[in-house]
Amino acid sequence: MRLKILAVDDDRIILELFKSIVGSLGYEVVTLSDSREAAQRIMTEKFDLIAVDVLMPDLDGFELAQRIRASPSNHAVPILMFTASDRIETMRQGFAAGVTLFLGKPLSAAKLRGLFGAARGLMLQEHRRYVRLPLHVNVNCQGGGRRFKARSLDLSQGGILLQPSGGLAEGEVVEVEFALAGVREPLKIMAKVARKAAPERMALEFIDPEPAERAALEYYVASESKGGKP
Repeated sequence: MRLKILAVDDDRIILELFKSIVGSLGYEVVTLSDSREAAQRIMTEKFDLIAVDVLMPDLDGFELAQRIRASPSNHAVPILMFTASDRIETMRQGFAAGVTLFLGKPLSAAKLRGLFGAARGLMLQEHRRYVRLPLHVNVNCQGGGRRFKARSLDLSQGGILLQPSGGLAEGEVVEVEFALAGVREPLKIMAKVARKAAPERMALEFIDPEPAERAALEYYVASESKGGKP
């Protein structure tokens, strides 16, 4: 499993250093020097950690962090902020924008190795939320004032892909009920229609599953990702 990292900094020397060190740790590293391009990429591409500099032309690190938190696929990703300042106000503003971790400049191999060693658990957790596994089971749906049956196409810890859509529109909320192999009781989870896709497919994003449902999803994804071994 190769985790994918995005680094954004207008200093190309910093980006080359970051890519060299972090890439040597086994990560796939994408580097961008234009924060506007980064704001576009995060809307269509999934990353497992995003690193941003504080001071950049156009969108600074705080603005970019806010864009990340508002993106469909990266809203929960760990955000690392590079900073040459250790001022409390910088960290306070960063946390308010959604930053998870801070790393002081100048960057060094020791600093980056230590940080990525500590953050790997967070990245794996985020990665597993979006691992999509084939799943073909019947799903009972209730939403938009109607009940209907659908068939699942794939499943992740964070959502499920169904067909048909039952006439639901993007943003509508629906309750889904379905069974998983190895899980005793059927799961009942509230979900939101994240996007519609032809022919008559809809991608649902789960909304705050109960602890038992969340544990069942995590168990199933982990087990199936390992070939059916828990």
